[in-house]
Amino acid sequence: MVTVKAILEKKKKAFNSIEPEALVIDALTMLNSVNLSYLVVMEGSEYKGIFCERDYSRNVILKGRSSRDTPVKDVMTINLPIVQMNDTAEHCMMEMNRRKARYLLAYDGPHFKGVITIHDLLRQVLASKEAVFDQAVAQKLLDHDEEGSGKVF
Repeated sequence: MVTVKAILEKKKKAFNSIEPEALVIDALTMLNSVNLSYLVVMEGSEYKGIFCERDYSRNVILKGRSSRDTPVKDVMTINLPIVQMNDTAEHCMMEMNRRKARYLLAYDGPHFKGVITIHDLLRQVLASKEAVFDQAVAQKLLDHDEEGSGKVF
């Protein structure tokens, strides 16, 4: 069984953290530059929340706020499901489905270790389910996802 620890070890080290006091416009600029859908909101070494595209659309745009004067802390998501390092990918999938979440917070005891995304779990399915997908097609999809080119083939 693939564990949260194994999934995090396979992920490239992302530089996608931002301070809670940062402005939403700066968070959007960073989202664009790191080519990810979320930022981890950290105050020093302490996890505070997640800022994602959904937070922007629902908590800034739809509420008539300005991204130039709204701090991330006012619009970030704070109540996400938590998983531990020894939880399995299957457990993560069930948690995401049950909680209708796109992100899970990975902890090692009380210590924040990272974020598991729905895309991380999809990569696990593609990598380990040769009986479901043609291996060559699955590998092309995996290669595409790592490159972030925007083209499937």
